[in-house]
Amino acid sequence: MAEETKKKPAPKKEAKPEAAAEKPAAKPAEEKAKKASPAGEAVAVAAEAPKPAEGQAPVAGAAPTAAELLGEDAAAKKIIKAKHAKNVSAGVANILATFNNTQVTITDMHGNLIGWSSAGRVGFKGSRKSTAYAAQQVAQDAARQAMAHGMKEVEVRVKGPGSGRESAIRALQAIGLEISCIKDVTPIPHNGCRPRKKRRV
Repeated sequence: MAEETKKKPAPKKEAKPEAAAEKPAAKPAEEKAKKASPAGEAVAVAAEAPKPAEGQAPVAGAAPTAAELLGEDAAAKKIIKAKHAKNVSAGVANILATFNNTQVTITDMHGNLIGWSSAGRVGFKGSRKSTAYAAQQVAQDAARQAMAHGMKEVEVRVKGPGSGRESAIRALQAIGLEISCIKDVTPIPHNGCRPRKKRRV
């Protein structure tokens, strides 16, 4: 037993000092690089960060490209069919354009409501509600609701003297609705009512 223990060769301890020698040599080189550039850690972290693959959204810190900014179109939103779709292909779009607001109501040919919108509902407040841009957004919102029920063709009836008359009609056409006819149904008095007394200044 004693002879066998003597004959066993001792384990090699040469591999450990070499590995230990490499580690200290590597550490000073890293420290020098960090001292040379004050943002050394930030550069290292940025290099390690994975790049997003094609088709994925960019990282929160990255700035959006010009193609992404210009790619968003107002009429490009997908129109999802409503759960209880009424399947109405033709209808009437009533546009009420006043000096202070614009309202668009889309009905079927019998007058049953399918979709509506106004400048306040879209998110405009105060004097912005009377603008032509607000009327465009209102018409698009109402048209999306109607198209979700299968609307394809509309007859436009415009009422009022507001600035959103033409822009609302153009928005209905741009979003994909076919306009069969345009009627002006603004009520005009034939001297039927007595006017208010004149204001004294």
